[in-house]
Amino acid sequence: MSAIFPIEGHWAWLVAAAALLAAWAPLHRRWQRMRRERKRALVEDVLKQIYSRRQEGRQADMNSLAERLGLPVSRLAALLEVMEAEGLVRVEGKLPHLTPEGEKQALQVVRAHRLWETYLAHEARVPALGLHKPAEKEEHRLTPAQLEELEAVLGHPQRDPHGDPIPTASGEVTAVESRILTEWPAGQAAEIVHVEDEPEAVFRDVAAQGLHAGQVVRVTECTPEAVVLTDGARQYRLTPIAAAHVQVAAPSVQPADRSGLERLSDLALGDEAEVVLLDHELRGFTRRRLLDLGLTPGARVTAVLSNAFGDPRAFRVRGTTIALRKEQAGHVWVRRCAMPPAEERCTA
Repeated sequence: MSAIFPIEGHWAWLVAAAALLAAWAPLHRRWQRMRRERKRALVEDVLKQIYSRRQEGRQADMNSLAERLGLPVSRLAALLEVMEAEGLVRVEGKLPHLTPEGEKQALQVVRAHRLWETYLAHEARVPALGLHKPAEKEEHRLTPAQLEELEAVLGHPQRDPHGDPIPTASGEVTAVESRILTEWPAGQAAEIVHVEDEPEAVFRDVAAQGLHAGQVVRVTECTPEAVVLTDGARQYRLTPIAAAHVQVAAPSVQPADRSGLERLSDLALGDEAEVVLLDHELRGFTRRRLLDLGLTPGARVTAVLSNAFGDPRAFRVRGTTIALRKEQAGHVWVRRCAMPPAEERCTA
């Protein structure tokens, strides 16, 4: 019997070790997968930063890249050596350049980032200041198939909420010639094609005004103290510094005549109006939803219920009460009516 116990103890140890290994193996595989994903995300961030710096008209170097990525220069240099061996970059001295394959991968990351920002802005209704960080996380997770589906749901947008062009699946980028707002002729229609999101303090000033890419405006006043513009219904006032961060171009579509119109969100309780048009930059699911709710040209709409907190508000349209947030109602342009009998339509 005494010879059996050591054997039993030995087997018990083996069983315990096997159980521990079985429990540890999935954790180890998960850790390895997360490590690979972190490395891939870091490589993609490097590619994107090199591409972005070039688009800004600047050459990326070791120091600027390390600062933007929050990495020690030594670690970045080691990473670039690996990326060069993989055919993604070509390093000349301290200046990294994208190879054709690196350019291709960089554009796919940029495409994912800008499509996700568009989704967050148009469908999830995330404020402009809250778009960048979640998009930076999601850009590494979306597969090409998911990007194709997302693009279709959004209505194949060409530009993101900041006005930056969204690369196509094949990597094509459509550039738009533009000028800063302070250089645009007063009184001439202009479409906002880009709002620079850095520095954040300046972007915050522009976003607080409610100005956004795709909006058609006219400059009414430009002085050293302020740049004043209007979209036909509201007046906006920017500092010259903030205005210099807004890029404009000739409107991509003929701007609709909005004289005498106002936004649905501006109606007071009990006011009645007729829907005239929706903002042309409104696309995808949000546009379809507003149309499905009955907010088509010619429809009568009445503000029937306010909210103590401001959002949402209730409107009566085509015999149905619907709830809209102020931001949604702000995309609907209406002509205010007097209060004729219910069976009559309002006219201009």
